[in-house]
Amino acid sequence: MPTLALDAAALEKLVSAAVAAPSIHNSQPWRFHLQPDTSTLEVRADRSRAVPAADPQGRALHISVGAAVLNLRVAARHLGWAPSVRLLPDPAEPDLFAAVGLDAAAAVSAPGTERLYEAIWRRHSIRTPFTDEPVPPTVLDELVAAARAEDAALHLPDHVETARLLHLTAEAERRNTTDEAQRDESRSWIRTGDAPPYGIPLAALGPQDLAGHLPMRDFAAIHAAEHQAPALFEHEPRIAVLATEHDTPEDWLRAGLALEHVLLAATVYGVRASLLHQAMEWPHLRWEARDPHRRPGYVQMLIRLGYGPEGAPTPRLAVREVLGREG
Repeated sequence: MPTLALDAAALEKLVSAAVAAPSIHNSQPWRFHLQPDTSTLEVRADRSRAVPAADPQGRALHISVGAAVLNLRVAARHLGWAPSVRLLPDPAEPDLFAAVGLDAAAAVSAPGTERLYEAIWRRHSIRTPFTDEPVPPTVLDELVAAARAEDAALHLPDHVETARLLHLTAEAERRNTTDEAQRDESRSWIRTGDAPPYGIPLAALGPQDLAGHLPMRDFAAIHAAEHQAPALFEHEPRIAVLATEHDTPEDWLRAGLALEHVLLAATVYGVRASLLHQAMEWPHLRWEARDPHRRPGYVQMLIRLGYGPEGAPTPRLAVREVLGREG
């Protein structure tokens, strides 16, 4: 039976689920603070793990924290709460990104909660080739619905539009590997040996596309000795476009909730995903990524979907390193 005691065990489960969320370069830019008097778990940005070269506005930081909030909400429902989520609740505290109230029990379990909760622990970003097996339309419809549930949209471009988006991504990847600040920053997040439990271990990196068709992020940049051997990726990638109606910090947070909802729903159906964020890091290319014939028009992420191996997990900070208590 679920417990509604907001004790150490419950906090451990809630925050463990939250920190399993994806974040840019696995930077994990979040902290959690318990306000016991109001049974509120606050989610704050940790700007010490920002990536300013790739994300000067903090848009990706907001998306990352929003993804953690989605996991936190799912875990709270799993434990029996009816969590109330307020985004950017205090204008005087811009780094307080969300406040999650845990003072009410759920009358009934939200549909799909248990499947989403189980998927939290199985979701990994994939940087290796997928098979050419297409994702069924019924599954894609479920992913579209998952984004819509978080006030975002998931567009499924046709072959021509997909080719255009991949061309923009390739141009962004070229810039990322030739721009010194971008290149040095991305390399700084590669982890080896006994490095801190954030960033991306070498084992979780993937190869480049032998055919040059699918531009995967090259964290190794110009250091050829660290490259994996190129491999053939899927011939017709299934790309989904996550977009929001507006482009404010609250929209970025909602994009993070939607992104993680989509990724968990995909995991439920055995669909793998990787994130193509490169074009989002260059304002002109991000603007070009929008489809002027579609609304909403602010692209927040490109998601590559398909079937393949589960992928390697990346390290996570311990709960004690991100959780504080305030009286």
